[in-house]
Order: sequence, then structure tokens, then C-alpha cells
Amino acid sequence: MTRTTWTSWPSREALSRTGRSRPRLVVTWGVRVGLLTAMLWNTFARGRFGPWETALGLVGVLGCAFAAWAFFRTSLEHRLWPSLGLLTLVMLTALGAQQAGAELLALILWCGCAVVALERLPLVAGLPATAAAFGAYAAVNTDGWLSTAMSTVGLSLVGYVLRLDAEARGNTQRLLAQERAAREAEAETAALDERARIAREIHDVLAHSLSAQMVHLEAARLLIEQEPAGEFRDQVLERVVAARSMAREGLAETRQALSALRGEVSPVEDFLRQLVAVEPAQVSVVGERRTLTAEASQTVRRVAQEALTNVRKHAVGARVFVRLEYLPDEVALEVRDSGGHSPGGGLSGSGSGYGLLGMRERAELMGGTLEAGPGEEGFVVSLRVPA
Repeated sequence: MTRTTWTSWPSREALSRTGRSRPRLVVTWGVRVGLLTAMLWNTFARGRFGPWETALGLVGVLGCAFAAWAFFRTSLEHRLWPSLGLLTLVMLTALGAQQAGAELLALILWCGCAVVALERLPLVAGLPATAAAFGAYAAVNTDGWLSTAMSTVGLSLVGYVLRLDAEARGNTQRLLAQERAAREAEAETAALDERARIAREIHDVLAHSLSAQMVHLEAARLLIEQEPAGEFRDQVLERVVAARSMAREGLAETRQALSALRGEVSPVEDFLRQLVAVEPAQVSVVGERRTLTAEASQTVRRVAQEALTNVRKHAVGARVFVRLEYLPDEVALEVRDSGGHSPGGGLSGSGSGYGLLGMRERAELMGGTLEAGPGEEGFVVSLRVPA
């Protein structure tokens, strides 16, 4: 064996219950409970001890059980000296039980310490602990040296086989975890590739089309402006300018969607400031800024757009206050204005075709909330989504 083999711990996967089947766990705990019951019955149910001695013995057994549980925890955490201390405490308890006349209980405790030391500790510490436990077992066992030797060798093999079995199970768990991580990475890569392909398709079709429309609308605007002034000319010019503005906004939103598909989303607070650049609005950001999930970021952006669209429709000229707050487990957006809304305007559809009612459904699908209604002065839209 190499030096590493002697000094290394069994892996955490090997020492934990992860990967053990339910029937195996049931059998293991059944054996433990049955063994403990047999020990208690053999020790205390024969009337050899008085009430106080029996109570003291039960307290000792419970303390020993707690020490064993603590040993399993400390060995799982690879803490050598606490593990050895707890194991020594159990062996000393076994010595006290033997001195009190509970020989079977003492023998079982010593044998159990020997097996688990070999199974769960580094060999450089487990072998001496196993030797000490078997030495105490051999010193008090009255079945003869041959029986003692066979028991010692057999239990040593059991402990080592349990160690090898646990290591094999731990290696299997690590391989499964690595395979699962590789599959998730592969799926994520495939999803990113597909999103990039969709982004290219949208860019080649929709973005180019909108850009071409803007060019033609700008050319139409220039031609119309050259015509003599008149009511019909002014009406046509107004429509063309509005159509050009809508095409510009559509192109900007398309580019934002493409950036989201490619994972190149700009910070939400920057988007909000750009969104209200031409509005009589004030933007405030509270909390420690961080990168939001794609869904949360898109929801905040769409709700802000929809809320500002409603302000333009129902409270023309009102001042707008936008507040973005980063909370520990979520993000909150509040958009309120100083004007008045028409009844029901907040949840009606807007020019975008996706009103605040749809945004509320979107927020609820994410586990968040969206509330819209009259405030102290004007109308308030409040969004909270996990992020």
C-alpha cells in the first residue's frame, strides 16, 4: 500500500448514506435496532441489577448511542481527533459495562468499535483503534483462544470489506455526479447554440425588415416635407412620423430580445434610464446591484415598458417615478405617476398588445406578484419577482 492509502480517509460519498437503496437502509437499521434490543434484554431483563443500577446502565447505553452517532458525524466530516476521542469514550464505556457484569454488552461494543474504526477512519488511525478494541475483547472473552482468534479475524475482514464496499459505492456516486454534470453542461451548450441560432434568424428577418422600413419611412418623411403645407399633408406626415417612431421602438425591442437570447443583457437599471430618457421621469435604484436571471430581467423590463405606455395613454404629461429595489431573494419594481388614470386603464391592453394583465400572469408564473391601482396621487404599478 502507498502512503496515501494509509493516511487518506474514505470519501465523503462512501461515508454518507447517499446511494444506498431503501431496502438496504431498512435492513441496516433493523439489524442495529435488533442488536441493541438484544443487548438491553440480555443485560437488564434478567434481574441481576437493582433499579438504580438498571437506570444507570440505561443512561450509559443511551450516552453510548449518542457518542456513536456523533462519531459517524465527525468521521463523515473527516475530523480525526474528535472521531478517535468518541471511539475511545465508547470503548471506555464498554470497559465500565464489563466491570459491572454486563459482559455481552461490553463485547458487542468493543467488536462494533473495531469494525467501524476499520471501516470509517484512515488506516493509520483505524488499525491501532481496531487493535485496541480487539485486545480488550480478547482479554475478557472466555470462549478460548481459537474462538477469539477466529472472531477477531472474521470481524476484521468484515470491517475491511465494508470499507471497500463503501469506497466502491462512493466512486459510483462520484461518477454519476460527473456524468450528470456533463449532461447538464451539454444540454446547456445545446440550448445556448439553439438560442444563438434563433437570434440569428430573428436578426436576419425581423431586424433587417424593421431597418428597411425605417429607411423607407424616413425617405417618405423627407418627400412629404417638400410638399406644400396643408391639412392633408400634415396628417400624412404625422402618420409617417408615428410609424417611423413605432418601427424604431420595435427595432430597439428586437435588439433587446436578441441580446437576451445571446445572454448579453444590459443591466436593468441602465435599461430603465434609457427607457425614461425622453420622459419627465425619475429613476432610483436601492440595494446591492447584482445580475438578475434572464426571466426576472425580462419581466422587469416588460412591466416598466407597459407601465410607461399606460402613463402616455392615460396620464399625458404626468411625472413618473421609477424605483428598482434589489432584495435578498427577489427584485421589486415600482412605477408611479402624478397624474390621473381612467377607470380600468391600468389593466387594459396597450399599444404593445400585452397589457399589465398579461404581465401579472407572467409574474405569477415566476412565483412573483404584480399589483396595479390608484395611489395617493396617481397610478401605481408594483412588481416583485424572485431573482
